[in-house]
Amino acid sequence: MDRIKTVNGDESLAVSTPRYTPDELLSKEWLLTNSRGGFSASTVIGCNTRRYHGLLIAALNPPANRIAGLSNCLETVTCGDQAIALSTFEFDHTLHPHGYEYQVSFRKDLGVHFDYELGTAHLTKSIYLLPDSDIAAVVYDFSDVCEAMEFSVRPFAAMRDFHALQNERTVFKAELSDPGTIFVKTHNAGDGVLTLRCEQMHFQNDPQWWHRFFYRVERFRGQDCLEDVWSPGRFVMQIDRPQRIVLWAALTKEAPPVGLDAMDIDVVIDALRLSQRELLAACDPHDTFSRHLFLAAGQFIPERTIRNETTPTILAGFPWFLDWGRDTFISLEGLCLCTGRHETAWGVLKTFAAAVSEGMIPNRFDDYGNEPHYNSIDASLWFVHAAFAWLKTVGDSSRFSATLLPAVKWIMESYRRGTRFGIRTDVDQLVTGGDANTQLTWMDAKCNNICFTPRYGKAVEINALWYSNLCHLADYYKDRQTENARFYADLAEQVAASFALAFWNEEAGYLNDCVLPDGTPDVSLRPNQIFAVSLPYSPLERPHQRKVVAAVERELLTPRGLRSLAPSDPRYKGRYFGPQGNRDAAYHQGTVWGWLIGPFVEAYLKVHNHSNDAKRKCRTRLTPLYRHLEEEACIGSISEIFEGDSPHAPRGAFAQAWSVAEVLRAWQLIHR
Repeated sequence: MDRIKTVNGDESLAVSTPRYTPDELLSKEWLLTNSRGGFSASTVIGCNTRRYHGLLIAALNPPANRIAGLSNCLETVTCGDQAIALSTFEFDHTLHPHGYEYQVSFRKDLGVHFDYELGTAHLTKSIYLLPDSDIAAVVYDFSDVCEAMEFSVRPFAAMRDFHALQNERTVFKAELSDPGTIFVKTHNAGDGVLTLRCEQMHFQNDPQWWHRFFYRVERFRGQDCLEDVWSPGRFVMQIDRPQRIVLWAALTKEAPPVGLDAMDIDVVIDALRLSQRELLAACDPHDTFSRHLFLAAGQFIPERTIRNETTPTILAGFPWFLDWGRDTFISLEGLCLCTGRHETAWGVLKTFAAAVSEGMIPNRFDDYGNEPHYNSIDASLWFVHAAFAWLKTVGDSSRFSATLLPAVKWIMESYRRGTRFGIRTDVDQLVTGGDANTQLTWMDAKCNNICFTPRYGKAVEINALWYSNLCHLADYYKDRQTENARFYADLAEQVAASFALAFWNEEAGYLNDCVLPDGTPDVSLRPNQIFAVSLPYSPLERPHQRKVVAAVERELLTPRGLRSLAPSDPRYKGRYFGPQGNRDAAYHQGTVWGWLIGPFVEAYLKVHNHSNDAKRKCRTRLTPLYRHLEEEACIGSISEIFEGDSPHAPRGAFAQAWSVAEVLRAWQLIHR
């Protein structure tokens, strides 16, 4: 991976493609996003390896109801009787054509760029996603042209729910508007209208089904992996001099977008550059790692419309997650507060505060609408934590007290007295909840009615959050209302005493993971205990804090984050692959989670008094994740999970909000 500067000063991440084998290139992905929850993604050689890959995936009900519109394009250059196909597809384990053989590099900055040497010309293919609409621009820049040639582009339309796959039974309809514009629809009106426009090229009607595109990542995940994709025809023109060609693709609910015929690619690039400068406004221009993290952070923050009001939200990850309450408020500090986007953080907090029900915030919104789902014990506590983090950072106590404090108090009082799923405080003032059939904590894998990590009763991180939030309230009221301050301080003191009795495992030298309703402790060595040290207020005495950090460091720390279970545990699973049941069984039974490096770094710095040596060690521990961001999986972002066994291959969602957020927060903790 070479870090370069383009002519206009946009910092890029680059891959010299001839250095790698085809399999290595197919494991490197890229992602572009917009403010609607739409995106564009594929591999660095343009070969789709997932059902979620495509040049334009649009959100018809932002950020939900995502439709894969333009799947890919076949580009062909013909000189005399020689035809060179520049694309790369995979069919039944066979790559065809071999366009990657002509590719010399891949770059990602404001868009993504594929550089080809054709012998008779140099071609740069660029893809840009417009910031605020579901429109993609595919730009072809020909230079050093020394021989006349025909250039053709055959677009492939998927026009399906992005979770699904297409097949030849679907009825497609194409309407030619003018020689350079075509509208593509299916018999299902819910798939929207795909508009393809290229004013420099002439469209030739030639509808074709291309069968059995093979998606290797889907196969690895034990899912259906073959798809048929339809093409309405091809755009054609002659090239005999340097030329820039722009193919516009837009996906809308019904009518074609207004103004597509007046689009100017230079204006689009300027808008993207302005958006990037805004993302980097609070970043140290000399800190390259921070710059890349700031840019990655911006990809997870689109907008959602609730009750006719448009508001920012945080998507948990790409390519398949939407906004989840837990992920949102674990991520908010890193994505928004650490990047100076305080008003964005406020918008997110305000939206969820308005959605509190029975003292709980939504754990997620529906994939196809705005309906909230309330099925988490920790999301509401993370909301309280994030609300106080916002207050500490911004210092706006008037807005906090008017809008956030009522939701905070409602949550805390509901958890004390009781709410959904049996969530309440026990006689020892510790929070308990759930049963053997529920998965309410972040370790929530469940398949075929099997909960693989049944952490019901009193979970260690839930009660660490409970204690820390009580201390926040006591501190908030300290100079405002003596009676409330005393109430929360007394309750926190009781919780701290009970916490030590319930969770400290003297024989093992670390914290139990949870305590079942009958009082039986789960002595599994898991990373959840790190929050009892990392959170702003710890219920543990200093010696116990040090022992917790030492145990986690010894048994769970890897170069990619923390394992979800110690390898010495007989239930440990070091690999993550196969059908959903297999993957869910391994999801929290040894799989490494990158986001946990944040609380680990914070806890490590705490128990070592933020010494220079501790900071140096933590900086070293983040280096592998920096290399991962530059070179592996999704170039410019950080994966959701990694395998527990070395070499800790990246798995799950290829770009995860809390992974980026917590690495960024940890980096700033080290350099603060």
